[in-house]
Amino acid sequence: MADPKDTITIENVVASTGIGQELDLQSVAMDLEGADYDPEQFPGLVYRTAEPKSAALIFRSGKIVCTGANSTEAVHESLDIVFEKLRALDIPIEDDPEITVQNIVTSADLGESLNLNAIAIGLGLEHIEYEPEQFPGLVYRIDEPDVVALLFGSGKLVVTGGTDPSDAAAAVDVIVEELSGLGLLE
Repeated sequence: MADPKDTITIENVVASTGIGQELDLQSVAMDLEGADYDPEQFPGLVYRTAEPKSAALIFRSGKIVCTGANSTEAVHESLDIVFEKLRALDIPIEDDPEITVQNIVTSADLGESLNLNAIAIGLGLEHIEYEPEQFPGLVYRIDEPDVVALLFGSGKLVVTGGTDPSDAAAAVDVIVEELSGLGLLE
């Protein structure tokens, strides 16, 4: 069997930062080309970068959340673009604001179909939520690393809640070890 860790793909990275000052989002929206600001719909200004592809959610408090990037490097590149655009509007921003990764969503493939009913029973109810009438995936809360994995009957899985790309590989190792130990994975 191919190593499921080789199939891990980062789908989304969410990170936050701040520029340490309040912003007048109405005036920023008017001066920042391509910005979307509709306070009736969402309290933040949305600024999308094309390369790398992401969206920065800029709030009045000066907090900025970057989402949609597919790597931690892309988050840093995207936020550097946002910082430069804001500096061009004469908004003072320190040279290297701290950026904190909040969540990394990854997908992977175990390479074989799974019997989710047997897995739910085998892993025990304290770490599992499985209600196929509500959602087709099995929710597996892993303690170490502290992530949540969604397992699907196809063998595909999603890992969320990690803050480092290595968390996904560690989670896949735990899943393979647990399922193999239960005889539920070849």
